[in-house]
Amino acid sequence: MEAEIRKETEEDFSKVFNLIELAFKNEKYSDHQEQFLVQKLRDSDVFEPELSLVAEFNKEIVGYILLTKIKIKNGIDEHLALALAPVAVLPAYQKRGIGAQLIRTAHSRAATLGYGAVVVLGHENYYPKFGYQPAEKHGIQLPFDVPKENCMVKELRTNALKGVHGMVEYAKEFYS
Repeated sequence: MEAEIRKETEEDFSKVFNLIELAFKNEKYSDHQEQFLVQKLRDSDVFEPELSLVAEFNKEIVGYILLTKIKIKNGIDEHLALALAPVAVLPAYQKRGIGAQLIRTAHSRAATLGYGAVVVLGHENYYPKFGYQPAEKHGIQLPFDVPKENCMVKELRTNALKGVHGMVEYAKEFYS
């Protein structure tokens, strides 16, 4: 199933809010607050409008993805990267490749904008098919207690993570 992927507009905000809420409604490993997180991130300095994307099918918004800026810090060095949170697809359109389209398009746009890596906290059996690897393999840690297999990172260009290690620093909006 091919959807049209485009940059989110302000007119999409309420539809995206409802879409995210529905997409995560029955998700076991969710705090069911993702739609509120997106609202906060849009108003933050980590928001990259070009990486806030919707998927449309038959003129209906059926999917959404957001990549926002993060830092990977080790006390000496600080490296800019992105966090993928969230990717959401309406339940009736799940398992049809729309999430994959959103992820691939977001990766491509992020690379074009000059970003080198994306960090995700997600399903360990889903994200590796997009090139994600365990974050610990690169010496990258997330600042909260979660299973290591769910903490992953993807290089958007070869050797983007060479010499990069440390703790991910998320925007304060992830915690409020």
